[in-house]
Amino acid sequence: MKILHTADLHLGQILYQQYDRTDEHLHFFKQLEKWVKEYQPDALVISGDIFDIPHPSASCWRFFTERFVALREAAPNMHIAIVAGNHDSAARLQSNSKIWTYADTTVIGTPPPSDFKDLTGWEKNYIVELPSGYLILLPWFGADRTEAAIALQQYVAEINSDNLPVVMTAHMAVQGADLTGHDDEIGRLRTIDIERLGDGYDYLALGHIHCPQTLVGNVQSDNQKYLSPMARYSGSVLHVNCDEAYPHSVSMVEIDRHKGEIDIKELRINQLRHFYNLPSNKESFGDQKEIMKFLADFLHNQSKKDEDERSCYIRLRISYSTPLSADFNNQVYQLIEESGIDVRYNPKHLWVDMPEETESDNEGGNEEIAVEHLQQMENPLEFIYLTKERYINLNFDFLPEAFREIEDELKKMEEEEK
Repeated sequence: MKILHTADLHLGQILYQQYDRTDEHLHFFKQLEKWVKEYQPDALVISGDIFDIPHPSASCWRFFTERFVALREAAPNMHIAIVAGNHDSAARLQSNSKIWTYADTTVIGTPPPSDFKDLTGWEKNYIVELPSGYLILLPWFGADRTEAAIALQQYVAEINSDNLPVVMTAHMAVQGADLTGHDDEIGRLRTIDIERLGDGYDYLALGHIHCPQTLVGNVQSDNQKYLSPMARYSGSVLHVNCDEAYPHSVSMVEIDRHKGEIDIKELRINQLRHFYNLPSNKESFGDQKEIMKFLADFLHNQSKKDEDERSCYIRLRISYSTPLSADFNNQVYQLIEESGIDVRYNPKHLWVDMPEETESDNEGGNEEIAVEHLQQMENPLEFIYLTKERYINLNFDFLPEAFREIEDELKKMEEEEK
């Protein structure tokens, strides 16, 4: 059995609330289409987070449809398997699943029901039987569904009389994964012990964590092939921030038989735009004039590069004690605009040498808001204003995005209940 495994497309993503990434996604899909045509896999497995938000625009849906139709045309005998991630609307993906079956594509939005033990035949909704093997498809779990995952593996074991390979896909964070690039989420990610998912699969195709990595798998010393079972994150298709300095790739997976050997090949994704922390020598800026001169020189050097290498994302590494004018970010935007180069600026700086007392303040300081006071609050803004008064060094720029995520999550939960 031969599959291509990828995840975390995040179609429709807008970075820093202003930069559309459609051309970057198109650049990726052209590479994926080339690999599909070259390798002609039995299946293409997409392990969640197809879209960046639960309610993507009509143009984003159109892009999704056009790109996956092109992939089907590039490999007419290839099955496509797509599961929802935590960024997707499970109900919306599921509502389109029926029409995709006519393109030999399985789309799974909603997870197995909590009362699956009382149902008959529910397993067929999450299993794809191919001539070369079996696919077990698990979308993002709003609640613990590990028992359902094991039940599906047991079901396949009963019907797999020819000892064919078994691939299971899931969108989740498992314990022990490298979370580089997920700094804002560390401590908030719900992780699952991978052993709780059973061992009835040969290859566990994971999504959700952006760093490509193999989590479970023993290598044969003679031919460097993995022994079943093994688990792997393919990683996201695009860099999402400056901390994702590692290469991104698509996983080419070949499995000879159930409980047999697995061969993995990483297909390196060429990124249309790269992310840079400036200055690149890992030091920090200490003066605003120094920053502006450095940026002017950086933009000049970018203008000398080939056209397909000029555009990039930048974030500034600045010493915490550096005084910046109130219109500093506007000055940076103006400098970039005057250069005529598509350099995309992250206005949230990477602060260096932050004083310990400031770090303490950011962690909550000594003053705490009484629980009784919180219980009486009816307006979330009251909590925000109260917090801002007590912890003046906290950065509140993220709050609009945080409330948007909460609102999207509530809408998704409501849709799933319906």
